[in-house]
Amino acid sequence: MSKVPFHLAFPVRDLDSTRRFYGEVLGCAPGRESGHWIDFDFFGHQISAHVTDDAKACEASNEVDGKSIPVRHFGVVLEWKEWAALADKLRAQGVDFFIEPTIRFKGEIGEQGTFFLKDPSGNCLEFKSFRDRSRLFAREA
Repeated sequence: MSKVPFHLAFPVRDLDSTRRFYGEVLGCAPGRESGHWIDFDFFGHQISAHVTDDAKACEASNEVDGKSIPVRHFGVVLEWKEWAALADKLRAQGVDFFIEPTIRFKGEIGEQGTFFLKDPSGNCLEFKSFRDRSRLFAREA
């Protein structure tokens, strides 16, 4: 599957904690920046953190597999080994998971690993991986 980078702009409270979280914790290289925004290489995609006084946290949620999943979230689909390595790296750093790494739909078409984090501004991020990446958009037969 060929990857076409996406761009996402999102609100943050401040650049210092944002730079630490995305740059140091997640390992995303910073790009261009000003006094009010900073770009990051988010696993090959461009995300732009913009400072605002109105950075709303993840408030609305839906129940999925008995967990309260934030409706507003963004993330990335990684290769299986990369997803597991990132989860291990974050555990080793003592990062608090919003939703711990778990495997969903074991043995089914959509078998996937997933976990959620919150950045310092309360933005919710999901990191997931499919056991069989060709099933990313597969529907039940």
